[in-house]
Amino acid sequence: MEGDFIKINRWLLPLSWLYGLAVGFRNALFEMGILKSRAFALPVISVGNITVGGTGKTPHVEYLIELLQGSTKVAVLSRGYKRKTHGFIVADDNTTVHDIGDEPFQIKRKFPRVTVAVDKSRVHGIEELTARDKDIDVVLLDDAFQHRYVKPGINILLVDYHRLIIYDKLLPAGRMREPLKGKNRADIVIVTKCPKELKPMEYRVITKAMDLFPYQQLFFTTLAYGNLKPIFENPSSPLLSQISNLESYNVLLLTGIASPRQMVEDLEPLVKELTPLSFADHHNFSAKDVECINSTFEAMPSPKCIITTEKDAARLVGISTLSQEVKKNIYSLPVRIQFMLEQEDKFNENILGYVRKNSRNSILVKRKDDHKSEDSHRSGDRSRTISFRDN
Repeated sequence: MEGDFIKINRWLLPLSWLYGLAVGFRNALFEMGILKSRAFALPVISVGNITVGGTGKTPHVEYLIELLQGSTKVAVLSRGYKRKTHGFIVADDNTTVHDIGDEPFQIKRKFPRVTVAVDKSRVHGIEELTARDKDIDVVLLDDAFQHRYVKPGINILLVDYHRLIIYDKLLPAGRMREPLKGKNRADIVIVTKCPKELKPMEYRVITKAMDLFPYQQLFFTTLAYGNLKPIFENPSSPLLSQISNLESYNVLLLTGIASPRQMVEDLEPLVKELTPLSFADHHNFSAKDVECINSTFEAMPSPKCIITTEKDAARLVGISTLSQEVKKNIYSLPVRIQFMLEQEDKFNENILGYVRKNSRNSILVKRKDDHKSEDSHRSGDRSRTISFRDN
């Protein structure tokens, strides 16, 4: 199994034990009610993990946006990791990647009609969002599984197939932010970045090893790719669109994400030769990094191109010192998720059903209300069920 390949710094395990004590104490304060979790009178869906990066949060948040935006007014609230600002900010047409961070910036560019905001305090962020716009139907919390001051109606936990939490260890020996039992807070667990050819036996082994409670649902997703998009507007750029057309190309895969492994495995069979150039997650490219990118690409034989992620593109587009050859040949590759085992309809109904029961503004509810009499409309039946399950 994949657990055999997870790197654990075993000499750091004593520090992991101390770290676990601190995290466990904090969680205990929430369980005892000493630290308070606040519920809100509108649907709140959290998407997060209990590991350090690399589980595919942004594509899953984007999936939820696409699912909900036709029938509800969606707001996305993120911490805005590595932004150069402070406090609560709502993105607009003039907002830069430095104002809100690369992932919120990417979401705002792809979904300009969706409200995207950042705030280190998710409680304060939701308060500000709902005070400024009474029509918001649902708030999607990006990377908030550990942010327990908000009590979401649905808590979605993402687990990277290539680094399953059942085989991992706590920081700093491993990459887990909290002990394995933290997964028990999830309503939905999704194993992400699965190989498309995953065998039925592997599904069964992972399902059993995850050891979920009956109230929890387990899903599996894999990565799917859209059409290549030039990062820089350049009429002399080669007209490349689909990665399936790159069989004669030497490709530099430039990433600043936590876990590019599945992208490497997916792209390698489709190109002549793939050269991965990987940086840390949310990496801010220095002058030395840019020099490395320029020289690496210059040394590659033609025909050639550079593929990067949408998240990295948000940071690369503002770098003027990239060579003209790089600018002419660099493309972003949109990534979306696909549910496996024909689970998509089941997942969608879970989400839509929760929003339908809890929102009074959404089209989903208004359509349902159309079938009720005027007396029903005048009744006081406007209560909202906050939790996806009883807690």
